[in-house]
Amino acid sequence: MAAPPPSDGPRINEFISAREVLVIDDDGDKKGILPIQQALAMAEEAGLDLVEVSPQADPPVCKLMDFGKYKYQAQKKANEARKKQKTIEVKEIKMRPNIDIHDYEVKMRSMLRFFEEGDKVKVTLRFRGREMAHQELGMQLLDKVQKEVDAIAKVEQYPKLEGRQMIMVMTPR
Repeated sequence: MAAPPPSDGPRINEFISAREVLVIDDDGDKKGILPIQQALAMAEEAGLDLVEVSPQADPPVCKLMDFGKYKYQAQKKANEARKKQKTIEVKEIKMRPNIDIHDYEVKMRSMLRFFEEGDKVKVTLRFRGREMAHQELGMQLLDKVQKEVDAIAKVEQYPKLEGRQMIMVMTPR
């Protein structure tokens, strides 16, 4: 019983539907346009698979190669690419409108470190009680933050009030 045709990736060996194919051997040399039966015989003789690398071409281009090794190399390359990519995280800095100078400096140092690591920063300003009546103080504080990090970060979401919180999102430049 024959194996089902591979649904993902290129067609190989007897699953190639073309009558004639342009054959390239395992060294990369063109062997010319050959009938599919002759190409399959060449592949079997060499102990390799006939892999359809360009099905849209006229005639389709097939290459003699070890398909298992080819799939392994492709999987290894995909895993390498996945390792190298960095996920961008959103870090949150919480403040109050009447934050003390030293506390503010500590929060700013953390924010600068997050930007250096390539992360986004969500600045959350929480209002409590009567502070809601003085939202302009919160806006001034967020403007101060924005001006301080203007050289290394840009505002992605400008400050907006959501309930008792004012939120601003910044990304590294």
